[in-house]
Amino acid sequence: MTRTLKVLLLVLLAVGVALPTGYSTFIHSEREVVIGAHDATVQPTFSGYARIDFGTLIPQIRVPAEAPLGLGVDIRLGDSEITNLDQLVARDAAIAAQPQGEIASVRSVLISMLIDAAMRALGAALLAVLVAVLAWRAIGQPRRRAIWAGAHHPNRRQALAAAGVGVVTIAAMVLVAAPERPRAEDQAWVPIDSVFPELPSDEVLDKVQIVEGASTSGSKALVEGALSTYRTSVSFYGRLAVSASTADVRTPSDGETTALVVTDRHDNIGMDPVARAIADRAGARMLIDLGDDTSNGGSWETFSINSLAREFRDFDIVSVAGNHDTGSTVRKQMEDKGFTVLDGKPVTVGGVRFLGSSDPRSSGLTAGYDGNASDNSLALRQQDEELEKAACDDGEVGVVAVHSPSSASRTAASGCVDLVLSGHLHRQVGPSRVTGANGRSTTTMTTGTTGGAVYAFALGSKLRREAQVTIVTFADGKPVGLQPVSFEPGGIIQVQDYTPITTSPR
Repeated sequence: MTRTLKVLLLVLLAVGVALPTGYSTFIHSEREVVIGAHDATVQPTFSGYARIDFGTLIPQIRVPAEAPLGLGVDIRLGDSEITNLDQLVARDAAIAAQPQGEIASVRSVLISMLIDAAMRALGAALLAVLVAVLAWRAIGQPRRRAIWAGAHHPNRRQALAAAGVGVVTIAAMVLVAAPERPRAEDQAWVPIDSVFPELPSDEVLDKVQIVEGASTSGSKALVEGALSTYRTSVSFYGRLAVSASTADVRTPSDGETTALVVTDRHDNIGMDPVARAIADRAGARMLIDLGDDTSNGGSWETFSINSLAREFRDFDIVSVAGNHDTGSTVRKQMEDKGFTVLDGKPVTVGGVRFLGSSDPRSSGLTAGYDGNASDNSLALRQQDEELEKAACDDGEVGVVAVHSPSSASRTAASGCVDLVLSGHLHRQVGPSRVTGANGRSTTTMTTGTTGGAVYAFALGSKLRREAQVTIVTFADGKPVGLQPVSFEPGGIIQVQDYTPITTSPR
């Protein structure tokens, strides 16, 4: 047997083992993830659809996955920390109106599963080739010649044995690679507008199919409410994003760069495309996130960070967690998405020297808040003292980013930094100028809630109150100007005047 033929046979063996192993591993894989307000299970399919199973109370839906090779996914939604069904459905609808963050998250999970399956297939192929090579050598040339000679003139018994081995091998490969038998379900998929004919044309809803059956008719009022929330959200935030894309904001001059400040989003992902439109209009390539992206830091609020990461995926993102981003969940999500999470040490991002840290309090709505105001005040004072020392020791900090203005009052008064950015108050304060004991000046700016939040709630089909972002302009790494942009609940955008910042020489 020639060397070329040997190599060819080994390649065929490797492919013959790798393909069914990889396919079987991938198609039988499941991952537990958080989608929207739910714990969920994701399983790949080759149906060509993304199918979402809401459970027994709400009918299943599916949309074309538009992925190569007919790849699809089954998503089974499970428990949620929200116990009120109407509230849960309303939140799901609001999240569905801005789904790109969740779609990117599911896509990332599928890619991870595909990579795992490919690695397992590669390992199985290498093992098969190694076993074949070792067996080839162990048999030895004289025995191989005898076997080869017998194969040319097999007797009846040898032929039956060979055929039996072949059938068993092929059957085993088929059983390993074959997907599970589909559940026997009497499902009829129909366009959603055939069940809800009052739906207006929508580029997403036009692709949605829904299971026709008892669950659909029995939950029609619930689904109609969700669709109404979805339509209102898409319409309101869609119009606002279009208006934001033409807002008359200042653009950077030669040698200048810009960043966009967001804060207190409180899960309102509907504002993310609006904020991105203002950022694009202002020529920004950096996002400064001052925290309270969630309402209570729950694992089900992963969608909020997913959305922000997806909408500003090509930006440098500098962030801190707020007092409602309780525990380590939000900070870990930020880090996993590639955010630069400030931790009390100066760091340079995009040519700007930053300092900041996450809010030390834990005042989540459902956990972590002990009501002891003195402890909270002490934690804020300690954070302020640490930031002041770090800023003055470094001597080059341009921007301090914190959630609460109380976290950097001493730092602002020290004159050791150029600009202090904060949120938390849900209203604009500043820009104001403070002169430190060293004679240097610091500008302070508190941006209002980007999510339009009332207390810690902002997620919904439209703004609950005035929302706001701030454009920061830099030159040579130093802040030189601020321009807040506000969004009224009626959809009117108010662009404030540009305020220059005069930085003191160091």
